[in-house]
Amino acid sequence: MTEELTLTAKDGQELFVYRWLPPEGSELRATVQIAHGMAEHGVRYERLARALNAEGYVVYANDHRGHGKSAGGDANLGWGGEDSWRACADDLGTIGAHIAEQHPDLPRVLFGHSMGSFMTLTYLFEHSAKVDVAVLSGTSNGGDLLQKAGRVVAKLERLRQGPRGKSKLLAFLSFGSFNNAFKPARTDFDWLSKDEAEVDEYVADPWCGFDVTNQWWVDFLGGLIELGDDAKLRKIRADLPIYVFAGDQDPVGAQGKNVRALVDRLRATGHARVKQTLYPGGRHEMINERERDQVTRELIDWLGSTLETC
Repeated sequence: MTEELTLTAKDGQELFVYRWLPPEGSELRATVQIAHGMAEHGVRYERLARALNAEGYVVYANDHRGHGKSAGGDANLGWGGEDSWRACADDLGTIGAHIAEQHPDLPRVLFGHSMGSFMTLTYLFEHSAKVDVAVLSGTSNGGDLLQKAGRVVAKLERLRQGPRGKSKLLAFLSFGSFNNAFKPARTDFDWLSKDEAEVDEYVADPWCGFDVTNQWWVDFLGGLIELGDDAKLRKIRADLPIYVFAGDQDPVGAQGKNVRALVDRLRATGHARVKQTLYPGGRHEMINERERDQVTRELIDWLGSTLETC
């Protein structure tokens, strides 16, 4: 059963959190906190959570501000308030503190997918001592010229439409090319997975695929630009084990190019315990790909072997 709880952020924002527990009597191995991607929500990770439960992992996943139940209504989807990026990273700490309080003797794994992987890195800049293992899924590199130019456009669109406006131009500049490699595309979201049933489920979900606000774009792109600063990466403790996995056809990671660039930067800034896996033919959501059972098994095996050394 999926359990639901609410936590209160530092600024009073109500955060909806899902929890999945291993079968009663299981030997508990660690906690896994999941940070989901843009324009989706935490309960989509139930299948992964159940697989982790079977191996003794307690799993939590929240809905970010402006997403799922934390949005407080469909009219607020994509709106996280001012400085939403920093607030979302702080929320990871609020949820992590609750998890640590509930399970003080268990190691802590922080798993971020796509936008959630960038939030995870932002959180780790200041708090890597509180995390035992980090996992980055469907990630990419930060700080490039396109992101900087995009933030300028986002600020102009915010002036034109207001912070709560939803710019079709920003959506096109960000996602408009993602399906190009998969033409003729069946849907606007073929880039997510080769599994048509998974894509159809995403398309049918009212809490998936929505446009975020201009303010969200300004904050998000600011966070990505910050990720391009090697001095920030050096603030993450050097001995933190980090697992990076993605599909080599994922447009978010530039078909693996920007995933490799991020891994190279992590290693160059002193992080020796970084493992990278690029899945041939895989698209953006590897945990929802046709080969998801293999992906999940390899994640669980890596977690098991890594936690033994922590």
